[in-house]
Amino acid sequence: MNRYFVIYKPFGILSQFSGEKDTLKELSDFPKEVYPVGRLDKDSEGLLLLTDDKALNHYLLNPHFAHSRTYLAQVEGLPDKDALRLLEKGVTINVEGKMYQTKPALARSLESAPVLPERNPPIRYRKSVPDSWIKLSLIEGKNRQVRKMTAAVGFPTLRLVRWSMESLSIEGYEVGEVREFAEEEIYRLLNINKEKVQKQNLTSQRKSFQRPSVKRRK
Repeated sequence: MNRYFVIYKPFGILSQFSGEKDTLKELSDFPKEVYPVGRLDKDSEGLLLLTDDKALNHYLLNPHFAHSRTYLAQVEGLPDKDALRLLEKGVTINVEGKMYQTKPALARSLESAPVLPERNPPIRYRKSVPDSWIKLSLIEGKNRQVRKMTAAVGFPTLRLVRWSMESLSIEGYEVGEVREFAEEEIYRLLNINKEKVQKQNLTSQRKSFQRPSVKRRK
């Protein structure tokens, strides 16, 4: 039976188990078979799904099966409508040395700071520069994408929290909290059809076992 854990990854913790310190091992005694689906940078916080469900892992990481990821970003400055429109339309960022145009997204300013646990350590405040919060929903997950996107429109990210994946969120979680979910509940909250995932995984396995055709010499 597959296991599913949702955690509020703290700032400063790596999204991995290997290493002597600052890893997921510090949060709980997880089964050795589970691994994080995707990752959050060390300086980012929030929702991280851990599981030994290889079919779901493959499905969620495959860009062909786009799913919504929502982030709360505290940024330096006060983004105007033009900046938000650019984020929604797509901006050009550097991904592994190549320029990349981000896919359409949803972006809006928050009138007040969201209710979140305090970050340890807190961000450095600058009296001369105001800050604000935006909510950004993406259907892709390039390396440090949100930070690169907000910087591209002139509003660097100060604090970044992944709030949800589809309908699965960390609302009500404390920093470092771990909750285990049943398989049916995880698939329901992720808005994913289990049979579709299993079928896709079986198709991928069949393709991986197919031998490349070899042309015979005449």
